[in-house]
Amino acid sequence: MRITSTSCICPVLVCLCFVQRCYGAAHHGSIKVTRNQTRHTEGETEVHHRPKRGWVWNQFFVLEEHMGPDPQYVGKLHSNSDKGDGSVKYILTGEGAGTIFIIDDTTGDIHSTKSLDREQKTHYVLHAQAIDRRTNKPLEPESEFIIKVQDINDNAPKFTDGPYIVTVPEMSEMGTSVLQVTATDADDPTYGNSARVVYSILQGQPYFSVDPKTGVIRTALHNMDREAREHYSVVIQAKDMAGQVGGLSGSTTVNITLTDVNDNPPRFPQKHYQLYVPESAQVGSAVGKIKANDADTGSNADMKYTIINGDGAGVFSISTDKETREGILSLKKPLNYEKKKSYTLNIEGANTHLDFRFSHLGPFKDVTMLKIIVGDVDEPPLFTMPSYLMEVYENAKIGTLVGTVTAQDPDTANSLVRYFIDHNTEEDRYFTIDANTGTIKTAKIFDREETPWYNITVAASEIDNPELVSHVPVGIRILDVNDNPPELAREYDVVVCENAKPGQVIQTITATDKDNSANGARFHFSLDEGLSLNPNFTLKDNEDNTASILTRRRRYSRTTQDIYYLPILISDGGVPPLSSSSTLTVRVCACERDGRVRTCHAEAFLSSAGLSTGALIAILLCVVILLAIVVLFITLRRSKKEPLIISEEDVRENVVTYDDEGGGEEDTEAFDITALRNPSAAEELKYRRDVRPEVKPAPRHHPSSSLDSINVQEFIKQRLAEADLDPSVPPYDSLQTYAYEGHRSEAGSISSLDSVTTQSDQDYNYLGDWGPEFKKLAELYGEIESERTT
Repeated sequence: MRITSTSCICPVLVCLCFVQRCYGAAHHGSIKVTRNQTRHTEGETEVHHRPKRGWVWNQFFVLEEHMGPDPQYVGKLHSNSDKGDGSVKYILTGEGAGTIFIIDDTTGDIHSTKSLDREQKTHYVLHAQAIDRRTNKPLEPESEFIIKVQDINDNAPKFTDGPYIVTVPEMSEMGTSVLQVTATDADDPTYGNSARVVYSILQGQPYFSVDPKTGVIRTALHNMDREAREHYSVVIQAKDMAGQVGGLSGSTTVNITLTDVNDNPPRFPQKHYQLYVPESAQVGSAVGKIKANDADTGSNADMKYTIINGDGAGVFSISTDKETREGILSLKKPLNYEKKKSYTLNIEGANTHLDFRFSHLGPFKDVTMLKIIVGDVDEPPLFTMPSYLMEVYENAKIGTLVGTVTAQDPDTANSLVRYFIDHNTEEDRYFTIDANTGTIKTAKIFDREETPWYNITVAASEIDNPELVSHVPVGIRILDVNDNPPELAREYDVVVCENAKPGQVIQTITATDKDNSANGARFHFSLDEGLSLNPNFTLKDNEDNTASILTRRRRYSRTTQDIYYLPILISDGGVPPLSSSSTLTVRVCACERDGRVRTCHAEAFLSSAGLSTGALIAILLCVVILLAIVVLFITLRRSKKEPLIISEEDVRENVVTYDDEGGGEEDTEAFDITALRNPSAAEELKYRRDVRPEVKPAPRHHPSSSLDSINVQEFIKQRLAEADLDPSVPPYDSLQTYAYEGHRSEAGSISSLDSVTTQSDQDYNYLGDWGPEFKKLAELYGEIESERTT
């Protein structure tokens, strides 16, 4: 089978079709399927091999974007098994078979039913097969072929990154590269000129040019000035088909901005300026502004202002405002219209960032002259000094002169001045001032030791214009007078040891004086001369504002005298000298050999016996140990209990001994005698909690009629019988002894257990019949009865 096609468009395809058809005509229009046959000797059968395919394949081509009314013819399939009788059926499978591509199953003609786009899909892979129409068996093996979509120029070039924004420095050289633009064409670059793009400039000449092949945009003029024109809009076109007529095109916009360089020097708009400044302007304040213009921007327009000369260079200063690029003129010294009425300044403004490529355009600085006119202002009075310092002695009388302040009107009018104290604090009320002369006097008596310094504020105003006020601080120091005697610096605790030796220093004392050093720097110490010579202690002046207390004899005894009093006289070196007397208390204490104080309390009798502190501690420790042993012994005796079971070594075996004695009649809690006299009131039999009885004891029957007749002896016997028969008792023999003292006394009991609750029914007269032994008891109860009756 062979494939033929009438769509031979290009000369190559025409040659291919021509060769194909000539080859087919030489073989009667088909390539036969031949079989490989091998002849053998007689008697051997033929061996059939796989037949060779009789297909002639070429790539089919179909034009994209076909817009005709009929399906586009692609090509033809033909098998050499096809005799033209319609017995061969052609089948087409693969990409687009049946939808895009259809085949005539009898003739093998292939048509395209849809318009194809190469930019979406460049080729299709299909499979062809010839089968027997009657048996549906393949006549040839399935084969694969390709249908390529042939490109046409149906896509214009596109700038995918546009529009563009780019900058280039001003004053650049001609031909400086600005930007490279690139356009893409979706057509096939390997077929024709459909994708061959050429660049051209539509807008932006003569300032810029573009390379037609590379798309590089360059400057086309020399020295383009940003100050003349800053922004440019350039339109670049890209056209395919190598720019030929009929080619498709696309365009983009490139916005180009010229960036600034320092190619313009600063210039002052005027060469002469004049500024008015009142003489009342404060030092450090801004009094004016000046500015030089610079056509550049950013750092290229930064500048610095300086005063290069002039008679006002020492009075004024100038600084640069970085935001506004203005020169700020400030006042360095106060102005005085009466002394100088005008100043002249030469001010220079220069760029701080220079570009030496453009130094030929310089110099990049400019100078202007500024004349400053000082304005006359009515000023407040001016004190002769910025502050005053005065002195006055303490204890001075009220009205004592302290000092004088002076102020004058600085104006030419020279108005009179009035003085007054600004009473803002309490200290200002301690002084007075003469309104006309400015003389300050005391208004109270001062004590330097209480307040050594006063600060006041004096104000001065013009009489003609009281609103103009000036102030001056005045400091007043209170001078010292020797009016305070010296005294001991602190309370001293003076101790002398019993074993002290004569001439031994026991204390060093110092003194203090509230007056300053001029009236109390040197102190003199001595014993009170009005008293007789002290036989125990003496005092030595060390002549360094200290004194030492020394002993005069050997050994001191606390038992004889434990405290001594030593009067001391202290005087200062002031004029006139002042003195004071103080008394030191000296305690006698027991000390160690090295001088350490052991005790100062009254236990000298122990020390005299030769007992040291260690011996006393040992004795006290022994006493404490003995007391602890006694307390422990008493505690053990009280808490000791005899065990119920005697140990095996005890020869008495299981004899339980009770040796507890009763508390007598006062012991009302040891045993309830009422239970013995009235068994019916006793509790029921209680079983042991630690042993569970196996046999329940027989119940006891106590008729109510017989309970009253049972005495104590019978009650005890009954309890003994119950204990013997009780199976819950411990599993060992025990001896229980119950003592019985017999019947009650004929005289009756004196115990209060049987006493009736009402005391008024008791009669104690019978106590007198019991004999002399009960005489005292009868007297006591007789007195109680008489008191109750009364």
